[in-house]
Amino acid sequence: MSQDSSSSNDDGGVVEGNIGEPSALQKHVMFFDINKDGVVYPWETFKGFRAIGCGIPLSVLAALFINLGLSSKTRSEKGFSLSFPIEVKNIKKAKHTSDSGIYDTEGRFVASKFEEIFKKHARTNPDALTSKELNDLLTANRQPKDYAGWYLYQSN
Repeated sequence: MSQDSSSSNDDGGVVEGNIGEPSALQKHVMFFDINKDGVVYPWETFKGFRAIGCGIPLSVLAALFINLGLSSKTRSEKGFSLSFPIEVKNIKKAKHTSDSGIYDTEGRFVASKFEEIFKKHARTNPDALTSKELNDLLTANRQPKDYAGWYLYQSN
């Protein structure tokens, strides 16, 4: 029987999960792990983006950008690999600043941060964000001099 590990994070927000189960962030990344081997390769990222309805050009760019950017962070002890794999178990190492904050540093979902996004930024529809509202959220979450984080979340 798994133990409930709901607890508070550094910001006082409640995080949810069970000890020994994958974190919410790991579960998110597992969607892209098509063969369920714990590693996401660029071709799996591509297939995942296609599965959610993205076109071929966006899927190619996303696969390249995501795997190039996250591979070394999730495999720091294993060194460089030309296949640019992302290790699901280490995905929390790839978390960066200037993001939405709905995952804590351990990759756990922070419900209060998620709700806060809609309270602060959803003006058109209380249950969704327009492109402009999403851009406003990302701009508001920028950390000083975090140029890489700013670039990662540029909205068109």
